[in-house]
Amino acid sequence: MRFGLIWSEAANGLRRNVSMVISVILVTFISLTFVGAAVLLQMQIGQMKNYWYDRAQVAVYMCLETDGCPGGAASEQSIAAVKKQLESPELSPYIQKYYFQDQKQGYEQFKQQFKGNQIADFVTPQMIPQAFWINLKDPSQSAVLTETLSGAAGVQSVVDQRSYLDQIFSILNAASFTAIGIAALMLVAAALLIATTIRLSAFSRRRELGIMRLVGASNRFIQTPFILEGVFAALIGSILAAGAVYSIVHFFIRGYLADKIQSINFVSESDALVVAPILLLVGIILAAISANFAISRYLKV
Repeated sequence: MRFGLIWSEAANGLRRNVSMVISVILVTFISLTFVGAAVLLQMQIGQMKNYWYDRAQVAVYMCLETDGCPGGAASEQSIAAVKKQLESPELSPYIQKYYFQDQKQGYEQFKQQFKGNQIADFVTPQMIPQAFWINLKDPSQSAVLTETLSGAAGVQSVVDQRSYLDQIFSILNAASFTAIGIAALMLVAAALLIATTIRLSAFSRRRELGIMRLVGASNRFIQTPFILEGVFAALIGSILAAGAVYSIVHFFIRGYLADKIQSINFVSESDALVVAPILLLVGIILAAISANFAISRYLKV
């Protein structure tokens, strides 16, 4: 197979369809950028789950007068009973550490958390429940505490903070799936555009293709330059998408968000470098399949 002639034919096809090639590059770039963003978002969600789930606490809220508990507000005896249960042989193996927060401490924390919010002006220390805050050795075993302490005297509720995290991660997963859906639609558009570009390129060279068939050129020899055209255009779009994903991580996530929100372990440039080859591979495979399908159908007509 004469590779010089094949590359020459591919280059001629790219020159004849510059506008369509640019369209392929742009569509591939946008679609793969969405793919890269979705992959990075899933990686970020995974990192956040590992970080926050390990630090999620179980809160045992004690009763207030206004809670309507059978025994009224939690007494010192009921608080001591809960503490004794936490230190018992049945529960202590599950507990890494715990501490008790009285109403004054809870009120100070509430004011700090809602500083600048008008709601803080209407809350008094008597409205903040006393609570035990518990770190478990294995956060997934929080059901043991919930079942044991939920019915204890003076206990208003037992809350696993992971339930709040699950809601946040559900929203992030929905955003990730949305990005994946948009990326899938864009990839379909890119595949159709690549196929259309190849068919137009083949049509513009129909006389040359007829001559090549007459002199006995094989279908593979005829098809290869067209496949290279599609792969070249998609490769440029893939490289641009990989560069865009890396730039987003470097300049926005690590350069801005990481400094503003230091409590979150964000994805890094190394994660972007892991995603980049995936984008290149997806772009090349997509273009090769689309171009091969288009030129094969055209030659059979």
